[in-house]
Amino acid sequence: MSDTPDASAPAPASTGTEREFPCEQCGAELVFEPGAMALKCGYCGHVNEIPQLPEAMVAEEDFEQTLERLAAEEDVVTVATVRCTGCGAETTREPGIASGLCPFCGTPIVSAAGSTRVIKPNCVLPFHIKRDEADAKFDAWLHSLWFAPSALRRMGRNHQLAGMYVPYWTYDCGTHSQYTGQRGDDYWVTESYTRTVNGKTEHATRRVKKTRWRWVSGAVTNDFDDVLVLASTSLPQKCAEALEPWDLGEAKPFQEEYLSGFRAESYHVDLPAGFVRAKEIMDPTIRQTVNRDIGGDHQRINSLSTQYHDITFKHLLLPMWISAYRYMDKAFRFLVNARTGEVQGERPWSVWKIVLTVVAVLAVIGTIAGLVAMNQ
Repeated sequence: MSDTPDASAPAPASTGTEREFPCEQCGAELVFEPGAMALKCGYCGHVNEIPQLPEAMVAEEDFEQTLERLAAEEDVVTVATVRCTGCGAETTREPGIASGLCPFCGTPIVSAAGSTRVIKPNCVLPFHIKRDEADAKFDAWLHSLWFAPSALRRMGRNHQLAGMYVPYWTYDCGTHSQYTGQRGDDYWVTESYTRTVNGKTEHATRRVKKTRWRWVSGAVTNDFDDVLVLASTSLPQKCAEALEPWDLGEAKPFQEEYLSGFRAESYHVDLPAGFVRAKEIMDPTIRQTVNRDIGGDHQRINSLSTQYHDITFKHLLLPMWISAYRYMDKAFRFLVNARTGEVQGERPWSVWKIVLTVVAVLAVIGTIAGLVAMNQ
């Protein structure tokens, strides 16, 4: 399958006014070429290199200072968007396209003028997996599904993958946690008991493990780097998290050239709400550290209080190929990590196929049981 643009290809995202990237050779509009770190002309084939910014420009932003600037409406940009009435997703508009399907839920939408103010992205992971490779992964996944409705495969022949930049936050911080709890240390004792052997009562001993508990308290510290939080509510969180890990070390300073030919979703999970989710992600690690500090063979945490300091964040865009299809009035999503090729998806089940399979298996078992009974 060719990677040249067509009428259904996604259009450039905007961070304010619409920008175009003309080919330096023929003047046609350019789109980003996944894996090439360049813009490729779909008409004359000329490759237009993207000037690379210093990696040092992918910098963490101070969390508290940014919240103060947001209150003063600084560090934000107005993005032209279209909103889906089905799932609420807000994505960058496609110039010249008046209607289409929502890439997140498959609902027909009609473009209407709109905009939203968001924190400017400061880094992006460019697309690496091309559309034809993502198409092949979708077909392979579709044909691997057991007990899928027959209509699903027919629908799959007409699927359209959308190249989408999905918003994420990453958070760095240090934590100081105070706790109270209990430490359990195992020990062994010898117990006497009676048992009956051949009708006679005998006395015997056995070793029994017991646990001695004592109260403890203390404090632990942790340092967290790049705690990744999905800032979209349009995707199933379980599927999106299963696409991890992402090669965040390859993130590039944000440049609109990387978005040319693709669309981007605006975040629905704002910066403070994202940090609430980050705390949930950090909590198991903090508890593991507390358990190690308690020591012993068993641990119980009775109280835990954590303070967070030196909080910084990044707003980044991660690339996905997304296909949304509707079956029985319910939306199902298929996702491809456009960096690693990892695949995740939702699927419907055919109740009739499952019932018929169960009936067939029971019939086979019944036939075998009947033959065995006749032979006996």
